[in-house]
Amino acid sequence: MNDRRTGRTTGRRTGSGVERTIRGMFDDAGVRGWLHVAELHRPSAQVTIDPGERLPMGSVYKLPLMVAFCRLADAGLIDPRRRLTLEPDERVPGPTGISILHDPVTLSLRDMVVLMMTISDNTSAHAVLRAVGPDVVEAMCRDLGMPDTHIHGGVVSTFSRLLADTGAPSLDAALAHVADNDTVAPPGVYDPAFKASTTPADMTRLLRAIWTGEAASADRCAFMRDVMRKQPWAHRLGSGFPYDDVTVYGKTGTFGAMRHEAGVVELADGSTYTAVVFTQAARSDTKLPRADAVIGTAARAAVEELRGRQDT
Repeated sequence: MNDRRTGRTTGRRTGSGVERTIRGMFDDAGVRGWLHVAELHRPSAQVTIDPGERLPMGSVYKLPLMVAFCRLADAGLIDPRRRLTLEPDERVPGPTGISILHDPVTLSLRDMVVLMMTISDNTSAHAVLRAVGPDVVEAMCRDLGMPDTHIHGGVVSTFSRLLADTGAPSLDAALAHVADNDTVAPPGVYDPAFKASTTPADMTRLLRAIWTGEAASADRCAFMRDVMRKQPWAHRLGSGFPYDDVTVYGKTGTFGAMRHEAGVVELADGSTYTAVVFTQAARSDTKLPRADAVIGTAARAAVEELRGRQDT
């Protein structure tokens, strides 16, 4: 498959049967895919596809930001109830939340975390990042064993780099350029070097830390899990598990042709799996339902494989 970030053809390893099946799902959906799915309490039981490749992560960066916020709250270095007023000129572009409002909004930092995680509000996320500090997030990532995760300045930094990479006069023009299938995205657009970036393996490590209580105190980890359970988007990871007795926790991320989700799937019998699926579509259309849905179907195939191994 052609790698849109470099223009080179990317080789494929054949892998195991389930890996070949999942790669076929990615191909059928018109995407390149990266995947790491593992049993929560037995992480060596895993299905992976190129899990160590660093990629732009879009709004998935809000997940490590939330963890850093909770650790500061545990240490008494930030007050989750501290209220901030965000003025109209402080809006960060985005399709949801405070980003689309016109008047001053006053919220606690904790409620901004809820907005940035549930509906991926960019303005709330930028306010939380200013309060926490990028260096604190970076230090947290190193402390939890995530060497390939770097958030830089979050979404604002990513937008700034996009403007520089495309040479466009405005963010709208830059996004339109990247979304135009008749143009080739400049090489730097999908380069992870100066954008919020991570690997599926790192995000799996972070999810496991939240679920096992390593990431923060028990109360803060419970808060994080509860927030991730309330994400309303079901068109990616959730689409693979459309059952009332399955609970899906997640955080989506989108950047140009890239569609991601990092989350946890809890089945009716209590078995729990971390599931991280990153994709990059061959086309840049804003709406590609099959590219969204393959995140769920690929994760489900991996979970079914791991459950099958338990039975043998």
